[in-house]
Amino acid sequence: MAEKNQPLAYEEIPEEPEPFMQQLLDNPWMLLFLGVVVPTVLYLIWGVMEIVSVPIAP
Repeated sequence: MAEKNQPLAYEEIPEEPEPFMQQLLDNPWMLLFLGVVVPTVLYLIWGVMEIVSVPIAP
């Protein structure tokens, strides 16, 4: 009966999977990739919107 009240040993505790955001923030290469790609895509979209908004000359 005393064995049931004993805390589990470290090896017996099931490990929880790491959350996605923790995996992302722990990966420096992914951060570098996102830091280059996200601004590039946003500036490209912004540039296309500016070009499209220029009125056509009569």
